[in-house]
Amino acid sequence: MRFLSVATALIGAITGAEAYWKGFNVGANNPDGSCKTQADWETAFTVMQSQPGYFTSFRLFASSDCDTLARAVPAAISTGSQLLVGVWATDDGHFGAEKAALEAAINQYGTDWMIAISVGSEDLYRGDISGDYMAQKIYDVRGMVRAMGVDKEVGHVDTWTAWVDAANEVVITACDFVGMDGYPYFQGATIEQAPEVFWQSVTDTRNAVNRVKPGTWVWVTETGHPVSGDNFGPSVASVSNAQSYWNRVACECFNSVHVFWYAYQDYNSNPSFGVIDANLNSIYDLSC
Repeated sequence: MRFLSVATALIGAITGAEAYWKGFNVGANNPDGSCKTQADWETAFTVMQSQPGYFTSFRLFASSDCDTLARAVPAAISTGSQLLVGVWATDDGHFGAEKAALEAAINQYGTDWMIAISVGSEDLYRGDISGDYMAQKIYDVRGMVRAMGVDKEVGHVDTWTAWVDAANEVVITACDFVGMDGYPYFQGATIEQAPEVFWQSVTDTRNAVNRVKPGTWVWVTETGHPVSGDNFGPSVASVSNAQSYWNRVACECFNSVHVFWYAYQDYNSNPSFGVIDANLNSIYDLSC
């Protein structure tokens, strides 16, 4: 596959502290609500590769919704991109469809395009399912892919507040990696306070994880600052504040942790965290 040669060159070019995934969250829907086609996925990937940071890593939220993997995986292979796969886990019917879509993608395309697998997204924060139920879904997916000969890490993504809750320690035990979502904006932090608030949430999550399962990596799977929309207390949504948060948080993250910024596009949302506008131009400077 083309990805193999691209990935080999990439890994050969980065070592030590530089060897971290740096990417973006990309939804399966376009801002108008339509499902992304394979061409739309290719556009998203190539637009981010054209940015100063040359971003080639992307997080997906689901596998079957909008035929996500059936469309995104060939787009990733054709553009030399890598994907953190999402498997929705909230209800059994949906979960079954998600597993089937992941199995089909692996059977058709192998796994050179895959970074890891995240089972669920903020389910614990929303209170949709219990920690025990979430852990069983993680074991279920890991068992399926291991039986297929796939050794990619399998984990879960949730808010940092969920990870520091002792009731969810069973999920930490089940994870190969822990994906942490943290938004100082939603904590009511000013832009001056935001970096300290963010890194404190990372530290608190790492401490909680290490108490339960030492050595487990914490990935930053969502963070960012809105470019427009309503303020959240003293947190102000603006392009200038989003730029400041990028300069002071993203650029440090890229050298110290696996990170997937939120988000590629969401310009019809309020607040809007997207970094790319309707004309496929960056809203603020994505260099470091």
